[in-house]
Amino acid sequence: MGESAKKLHKEELTANELKVYDRKRKDQLKIMGLPLVWFAVFLAITLVTLYTGNLPTGMIGSLLVMVVLGEALGWIGDRLPIIKSYLGGGAIVAIFGSAYMVYAGLLPESVITGVDEFMTTGGFLDFYIAALITGSILGMNSKVLVKIGVRYFVPIFGAVIGAMVIAGIVGFLIGFSVQDAVLVIALPILGGGMGAGAIPMAQVYSEFLGNPPSYYISILVPALALGNVFAIVFASLLNSLGNKMPSLSGNGQLIPGFKIEEKQSSFDISKMGIGLLAALLFFALGHLLGAFIPLHPYALMIMLVALVKILDLIPETVVEGASQWYQFVAKTWTLALLFGIGVAFTDLDSVLAALSLQYILLVAGVVFGAVLGAALLGRLVGFYPIESAISAGLCMVNMGGTGDVAVLSAAKRMQLMPFAQIASRLGGALILLLAGLIIPLLV
Repeated sequence: MGESAKKLHKEELTANELKVYDRKRKDQLKIMGLPLVWFAVFLAITLVTLYTGNLPTGMIGSLLVMVVLGEALGWIGDRLPIIKSYLGGGAIVAIFGSAYMVYAGLLPESVITGVDEFMTTGGFLDFYIAALITGSILGMNSKVLVKIGVRYFVPIFGAVIGAMVIAGIVGFLIGFSVQDAVLVIALPILGGGMGAGAIPMAQVYSEFLGNPPSYYISILVPALALGNVFAIVFASLLNSLGNKMPSLSGNGQLIPGFKIEEKQSSFDISKMGIGLLAALLFFALGHLLGAFIPLHPYALMIMLVALVKILDLIPETVVEGASQWYQFVAKTWTLALLFGIGVAFTDLDSVLAALSLQYILLVAGVVFGAVLGAALLGRLVGFYPIESAISAGLCMVNMGGTGDVAVLSAAKRMQLMPFAQIASRLGGALILLLAGLIIPLLV
């Protein structure tokens, strides 16, 4: 290549780099794809309706607040130097920013009630997770789905063993008894959240230890809350570790060769409607089966979607529709959901009440033990350590479905949602069984 040609090539590269830089700079000045000025207008209108008491009731008002404030907090979090690199960025700011707004009385009580009801009795969390489970599983390679199979329970057991061992060691070093470290801290954190973990576990404790369930719930809740915080932080740290050590990470793939199939099909509104219908139907079928099978509906839904995918019983139109609906929901409503999690499920009073140095060290030890155990045993069965630690480790020590969304968002690995749900739901059931066996031995 002659000198003039080299000079021209260099100029072309420089021009292309400038275009890329300019595009990135413009994207940074957008929120939800909107120019910053227009989003500011939407934010101002939302705040005026919010604080003048004119916010519509029900789904419309709640979703408006969650989307607009969630996106605003997420945008801020993704630009805060330390938080964006090590603490989960927009995900953790959306959750704890909204939780602080509740704690500090910055949100009107009617809005808090509305968002709480929309998230819980309104079923928005279920709606979101149903879309992610259906779309991500149907988008998997069915041969690799079979290959993963029961091996996934190996890192789950690794997380349980690692958490209990590290809890015992740390507890011994800081003056906790093994009984307190395992029963009061480790098992509740591993138990799958409040509804599927702490509440039934309090019943088990009450049966064996004699105090009323409310007494044990007051002890277990701070452990769950603080464990969830550490799970989100560790998720962000694991994502950073995976970026620095690519050999440990599958970038969202659980095993080599496993991935969400990215088909080059254009978005089709009618197909997205089919995907929405498929998500709703599979969720309903999970509840129908739950009336006869003693497993959580999420677990049954995962098994059912995986079965029809493996047996190739679903038309390609439904597969594409479910995948497109999943992508739309994940891109559009994740920060809104995280804002709702902060309002409805994150109690800063409980978190702050648990902030003694000993308690923090013990909870951090439980989360670290789950990460270490899941990573080591996951690698033994051919999983990438980072993905194994996140899905089978951190999703065992967070607060169930809400924690799964927060952890996977902080780790930038939403496609692991089906496996996260297995860890949260089936793993939680395993902990309840384990608690019933261990408690008589330690008391």
